[in-house]
Amino acid sequence: MKNARGMIVAAAIVGGLWVGAVSAQAPGFKRVELQRIDTSTPGWEAVLMRADFDPKAQVGKHTHPGNEVAYILEGALELSVEGQSPRTLKQGESFSLPANTVHWAKNVANGPTKVLVTYIVEKGKPIATPVTTAMK
Repeated sequence: MKNARGMIVAAAIVGGLWVGAVSAQAPGFKRVELQRIDTSTPGWEAVLMRADFDPKAQVGKHTHPGNEVAYILEGALELSVEGQSPRTLKQGESFSLPANTVHWAKNVANGPTKVLVTYIVEKGKPIATPVTTAMK
């Protein structure tokens, strides 16, 4: 019984570290959750967030477990999607990405860049999953 309890505690710690690593954010970049609601499709939710990029900040390759729809509130962002040429999006422009699309972005404005993002994702899955070269 003691060993089983120890194994459960160890698994919880390792699981917590893994979740923490997945949800860790790049320096100068943060996601701020504004709203989370259930959709009419059972098991799915809509998550409204603001992505804040400090000057020169970037977010590395990652995916989302559902669709991403975004609008540039302030600044300019260079968006790269695997297999496509990078594109620069400025204040007032928008983009969308299908589920599980590998992409990354960096702030190319002189000041901060802020992006309003809605994710339509399966409940219980992380909003973003980093992509490493080993996953390719």
